[in-house]
Amino acid sequence: MIFGRVKPIDAILATAEKKSLHRSLGALQLTLFGIGCVIGTGIFVLTSAGAQKAGPGLMLAFAIAGAICIVAALCYAEIAAMLPVAGSAYTYTYSVMGEILAWSVGWALVLEYAVAASAVSVGWSGYFSGTILNEFLGIQLPAYLAAGPLAFGGAPGGFINLPAVVIALLVTWLLMIGTTESARVNAVLVAIKVTALTAFIVLTLPQVEMEKFNPFLPAGVFGGLGSGIGAVGAAATIFFAYVGFDAVSTAAEETRNPQKNVPIGLIGSLLFCTIFYILVAAGAVGTIGGQPIMGPNGIPFPAGSAELARQCAMPEYSGMLVCSNEALAHVLRQIGFSGVGNMLGIAAFVALPSVILILLFGQTRIFFVMSRDGLLPEGLSKIHPKWKTPYVVTAITGSVVAFAAAFLPVGQLADIANAGTLYAFFMVALAVMLLRKSEPNRPRPFRTPALWLVGPLTMAGCVFLFINLPFEAMIVLPSWAIIGFMIYFAYGYRKSHLGQGRVEVHESDLEQNAPIHD
Repeated sequence: MIFGRVKPIDAILATAEKKSLHRSLGALQLTLFGIGCVIGTGIFVLTSAGAQKAGPGLMLAFAIAGAICIVAALCYAEIAAMLPVAGSAYTYTYSVMGEILAWSVGWALVLEYAVAASAVSVGWSGYFSGTILNEFLGIQLPAYLAAGPLAFGGAPGGFINLPAVVIALLVTWLLMIGTTESARVNAVLVAIKVTALTAFIVLTLPQVEMEKFNPFLPAGVFGGLGSGIGAVGAAATIFFAYVGFDAVSTAAEETRNPQKNVPIGLIGSLLFCTIFYILVAAGAVGTIGGQPIMGPNGIPFPAGSAELARQCAMPEYSGMLVCSNEALAHVLRQIGFSGVGNMLGIAAFVALPSVILILLFGQTRIFFVMSRDGLLPEGLSKIHPKWKTPYVVTAITGSVVAFAAAFLPVGQLADIANAGTLYAFFMVALAVMLLRKSEPNRPRPFRTPALWLVGPLTMAGCVFLFINLPFEAMIVLPSWAIIGFMIYFAYGYRKSHLGQGRVEVHESDLEQNAPIHD
């Protein structure tokens, strides 16, 4: 029976103990790791896409998305403390609900990490073109090389986002030759990003004009299912600004005292980022305004669409927040702090590649764990004889990331990544609740408070945001799942180590092929 292939928790823990990764990360490092993953393209770039969907209601969108992430983090904290091993939601699902659902979660995580890396690459491209090339070097990159064709209908001038392709391939190459993110370097990059956002808040909040928040919800709270507009539609997109906190759980196997430190890292990084995001949104909207550009029917043009690109090309709209590819630097320039705005652009230029690296690194981890379970060919985790990295899967992933970054806008990529993330979060909440029933006496170093409420709230919140994504993003997940199940039944079901009765053989066959380290 397919659903009966459940990997025993004791076997997972025994495997991790037999060949565990070096435990070196503490609570502060994990929190910084979480902040480093979370603060990225979401806040630096998606501020403009969120404002186009919700106007000043962007602040409410951040609060909605943050609240759903916090209840999801409480669920993650309990199961990550119980299972401090690599694999994240994939491993958790395998231990509770069985192989086929675990496969579906792992496959969704592959979508999340790869598409999210593409979105960050596009976000980096905006700051590179706007700040580094335009402001400092006086170079205007041709329109056909600065952006993809936008949406699915094409847009003026754009053909390929060349800077996004270059940065995606460069980070892929660095991962392949063995250059990885150290905790110390990550801490420096987190400091750069937090300092830049703090400067933004300090400079903008004193200049906030309350009339800029009126109307607060120009597109309403609910824009309609599949429309992707309104405060809730913006929350479904802005949710991308929080994804990455789950990467803290993937580092559980490398954490000292994970039962204590993983929950601190998860919840601490989320609370910090939520407060920061709301203050940044208030500063951006309250200074230069954040009203969306409305279509003839009184509904905002879709963010990242050809229609919006045409409107933004008109002189009367060129200075608006919703038209900027480097939203926060643009705001500071508009209010007379061009020098600081350029510095913020440099901070994004320097720091965002680390987010791409972390996302690609996380995806190779998911692939590695699925491969060591026999669900994917072992060749995908083949280690290069000189570089000692899983170069095959890294090269494949990097190529897909570069291709998506070349032709799709950041908002569309974020929505697609969110679809995979929301499914994974839903399954984690379900796994925690089922585990409480099936193994009530198993030690729980961290217990999710009021799980009877938090668990269903997490699941309902994930469904709520999913159905408020644009329709095009919603259909990507089931389409991706169909492809995944075809691969599973053609290969994984027959080759699964668990299906062959090899419960603890994940790593013994791959002893010399250890995954790369933080």
